[in-house]
Amino acid sequence: MILGIDIGGKRIKTGLVNEAGTLVETASAPTPASLDGFVAAVHELIGRVCAKGQPDAAGIGCKGILHPTDTTVEVLPGTMHYLEGQKLSELFASVFPARIPIHADNDARVALAGEAAWGAARGRTEVVMLTLGTGVGGAIISGGKLLRGATGVAGHIGHLTIDPRGPMCICGNRGCLETFFSATAIEQAAGDAVERGCDSRLPPAPTCADVFRVAAEGDRVAALIVNEATQTLAAAIAGLVHILDPEIVILGGQISEAGEALFSPLREEVHIRTRCLLRRKVPLIPPQIVDRSGVVGAAAIATERMRR
Repeated sequence: MILGIDIGGKRIKTGLVNEAGTLVETASAPTPASLDGFVAAVHELIGRVCAKGQPDAAGIGCKGILHPTDTTVEVLPGTMHYLEGQKLSELFASVFPARIPIHADNDARVALAGEAAWGAARGRTEVVMLTLGTGVGGAIISGGKLLRGATGVAGHIGHLTIDPRGPMCICGNRGCLETFFSATAIEQAAGDAVERGCDSRLPPAPTCADVFRVAAEGDRVAALIVNEATQTLAAAIAGLVHILDPEIVILGGQISEAGEALFSPLREEVHIRTRCLLRRKVPLIPPQIVDRSGVVGAAAIATERMRR
């Protein structure tokens, strides 16, 4: 059994995962606002899911930039800033009766590790994955290995520059992909349209799901917002495809749940932009891992590290 831990801004999720990638025991709790509260909450969750015995290893998925070997959280802006400088393996080690391997990585890389172990990327050597949510996460398999880069920063696809004079991004750059395509960007555009009084069926304070739903119902304003954002994402994916020549591109995260309303126009536009050089269609597909909590992926990162 492998223990998986997903550290999210709103909830911490834990679970035991067997060798087939199946969750057999789970527990979760709201993410505390302090380091002491965080440590106490994680220890309590681990105790609950591991009540019947100690796992063979543990894997942790967390947002931000983590040191590629020692599990130190190096950059984590936002409400969980208190984890910066903390070595996650040391925070959790004392809960286990005997020492076990504890590995950690960025949440998007963890998601792709899960797909490589038990999902859409299994058996593949060249894969790109984007996680489309509040921001845009990313991870890459190149030569059959997860790409981490010199300092563990590789794969931050959401910070690919789309417009050098574009909006300021949380990363300090301007015109990043996630300032044009993300739940935050889409909701901002829709909210602005509502506030200006545009002729639209968008509700007050529309969510990203609202925008896709109303666009599918034929609303012109919502459709324009979705189309513009999708075109930008397609252009970014086309660039990545030209650079990396992947076998497949996996699109996960909450926005991917829009289904064919997102995937169909993306596939068409990416093919138009890449067919001249590639002379093939690169499959754009959703994740195959049923678990969306991040726990299975976290367990997979431990498995991946142990096989290295």
